[in-house]
Amino acid sequence: MPAPLIDTHAHLDDERFRADLPLVLERATAAGVVRMLTVGIDLPTSRAAHALAKQFPVLAAVVGIQPNHAAEAGPNDWDAVAELARDPLVLALGETGLDRYWDRAPFPLQEDYFDRHLRLARDLDKPVVIHCREAEVDVVRMLTTEFDRAGPIRGVMHSFSGDLATAQACAAMGLHISFAGMLTYKTAENLRAVARELPLERLLVETDSPYLAPVPVRGKRNEPAFVAHTAACLAGVLGIAVEELARATTANASALFRFGI
Repeated sequence: MPAPLIDTHAHLDDERFRADLPLVLERATAAGVVRMLTVGIDLPTSRAAHALAKQFPVLAAVVGIQPNHAAEAGPNDWDAVAELARDPLVLALGETGLDRYWDRAPFPLQEDYFDRHLRLARDLDKPVVIHCREAEVDVVRMLTTEFDRAGPIRGVMHSFSGDLATAQACAAMGLHISFAGMLTYKTAENLRAVARELPLERLLVETDSPYLAPVPVRGKRNEPAFVAHTAACLAGVLGIAVEELARATTANASALFRFGI
């Protein structure tokens, strides 16, 4: 049997899974993936994530308004997401954060929504799932403000692609660092160098399905079973057995998102 793994970030409501999601989940289970988090990026996808978690016991939901979708949110969308977040099937808030790569939402609006997610996550005692693209300084600034206000932050920097200083700053505030398929890419030696310097107890793995398929399946639709490839790469980077890496990241995810394995 493969060592148990958890895919801490996937978008399984995506239309690319519409025709075969049950088979996708079967393949994940066969590959040793014991739990998967399906993540919303706006109110409709958050509702879809919640519905999938109701339908499939192997799934749990994350709900939120992603920074690139903040400008599209209706006047009542945040209140609806906040209400949905109280459901026991919803284990975290997000994905939220900041993005300077795309120009889809005014930056002050992104900051407003990021702050809302951080505060609601604190109020509900649930972790926060953070998106960051070319906005590391700003994300660390806002996290530091929240840390100074209320103490350690339960959460994860998802699909991490930043530098070591950013990773260490986030870890020092209580956050986990999650690596996706990018870690396996030939051009990502800088990211592997970051991973080598981080404590094992702060690491998670994810797919970000259907995006960012890892080597050796790069170019295909990504799916949760493929998290095993990222886990194998991360174990090699750290110089430990895949089984040890799987045990550690599964324990980390179980503690962070509070589900039993």
